[in-house]
Amino acid sequence: MKSLALCGLLAISTLSFGLNAHASEAITVHQDPNCGCCHGWAEHMRAEGFEVREVPTIDMAQIKSQLGVPMNLASCHTARIESSGQIVEGHVPASVVRKLLADPQVRGVAAPGMPQNAPGMGALDGNLVTVDFQGKPFSKD
Repeated sequence: MKSLALCGLLAISTLSFGLNAHASEAITVHQDPNCGCCHGWAEHMRAEGFEVREVPTIDMAQIKSQLGVPMNLASCHTARIESSGQIVEGHVPASVVRKLLADPQVRGVAAPGMPQNAPGMGALDGNLVTVDFQGKPFSKD
């Protein structure tokens, strides 16, 4: 009986670790200093366990160009995951960032524009579509 309980505890702790494996990832987000929704996205990421450094940036077009963000997928802020170099453009949910981290072949993901059903903008409603940098659907949340 004790071994069964021990196995159960081990399984729960393994599952818990798996769910939070990327939780302490460091992300640097470049954002317009006058944009409140960008800070809202950063707060969402912090609440999900990410370490977020906000960098006020006046020339966002230059940052997006330097980081290789396709201009047709642009949003109001651009983030770089420090460990992988992957790019997160706009109001992408933390769950999608974790999915991105699990696939190092994907250079970046975007929630183009200013979607109202995204973290920092409004509540997720199951209809937010994020795309990879080739414009292919990546997730629907």
